[in-house]
Amino acid sequence: MGVDHAVRRAVFLDRDGVINASVVRGGKPYPPDRVEEVEVLPGVGDALVALRRAGYLLVVVTNQPDVARGTQTREAVDAIHAKLQGELALDAVYACLHDDADACHCRKPKAGLLLDAAKDLGIDVTASFMVGDRWRDIEAGITA
Repeated sequence: MGVDHAVRRAVFLDRDGVINASVVRGGKPYPPDRVEEVEVLPGVGDALVALRRAGYLLVVVTNQPDVARGTQTREAVDAIHAKLQGELALDAVYACLHDDADACHCRKPKAGLLLDAAKDLGIDVTASFMVGDRWRDIEAGITA
């Protein structure tokens, strides 16, 4: 009986602007408010399948501060995540529902979401990658 020393690697992915299109209102990008507004970006599905075949777990890590701000419900965010998990090869979704003033451990650029996922899923963050479209995403990946 040997010990399994396999390293679990992951690609951590931001959600809005990376997995799905942002919704533009008044010239500014926003997360979708409801499931019907979710549009997976072209090529994302195929890219995720290729990453999965290469042996990576696929974990979405997303800031969703509109819940704390009262302009979005947790139920709507959960429904959007359920839709994405149903359509894409995702292993997990971790969301921070706080705003900056909450000083939580999970809001990117802090690494809490990535570290929580790593602990829960047995991921070696040193063998993993972070894909994002903002400095907060990249800083969280570097910190983790």
